[in-house]
Amino acid sequence: QLQLVESGGGLVQAGDSLRLSCGASGPAFSRYAMGWFRQAPGKEREFVAGISWSDDIARHSESVRGRFTISRDNAANTVYLQMNSLKPADTAVYYCAASLGMLAGSIPERGYEYDYWGQGTQVTVSS
Repeated sequence: QLQLVESGGGLVQAGDSLRLSCGASGPAFSRYAMGWFRQAPGKEREFVAGISWSDDIARHSESVRGRFTISRDNAANTVYLQMNSLKPADTAVYYCAASLGMLAGSIPERGYEYDYWGQGTQVTVSS
């Protein structure tokens, strides 16, 4: 079983940057594809970014591409989300998630494809 804890959220102004971290405790972190999702008030949870367990292949949603970057450090059992040029529309609770058993290079984008979730961290961007 994997436990995930997010950190790094906060209140920032439009145009600022934040780096979210997701620390994992449990075996075989390097075998998990990892993802970041977010959920704004009154909206459905949406995929933000994901990174495969092999080859560090990454994918970002269209709404954040070019501004956010997902990365992982398997030695530290941590996945990151670097968020630059933040916009008020990025305001949401951000969740990291882990998926086991994916094919090499695969990046799941649907919530049900993930096995473990963190508790979330709030990101608020003021205009």
